[in-house]
Amino acid sequence: MSGVITKFAVASMMMWIAPVAIVYGFYYQIIPGVSQLSSSTQTLASGFLAVISVNLVIGFYICMAMKETPHQEPQPDPTFLANAKASINQPASTQVNDDSQGKGKVE
Repeated sequence: MSGVITKFAVASMMMWIAPVAIVYGFYYQIIPGVSQLSSSTQTLASGFLAVISVNLVIGFYICMAMKETPHQEPQPDPTFLANAKASINQPASTQVNDDSQGKGKVE
């Protein structure tokens, strides 16, 4: 369980860090060739790449989850299973509704 929480925490942090780093890189022109672009093109490109980076992180997280092997087969709750078997073995009660016998009918 600890591994799942760790993977989730890392993926969540990367979904914040990657887009912020991309926008920061475009804004401060750290990425090579960005200074040659117009301001509106820089904004569009940084936003587009930030969205793509989040989708890549989500895809990577899904791939990690699919590769994970279960440690054990899922087992039903023993209390629930015992109650279910007991309810199946009980005889059905045959109560007749008073309304079905015609009580209160006026002819």
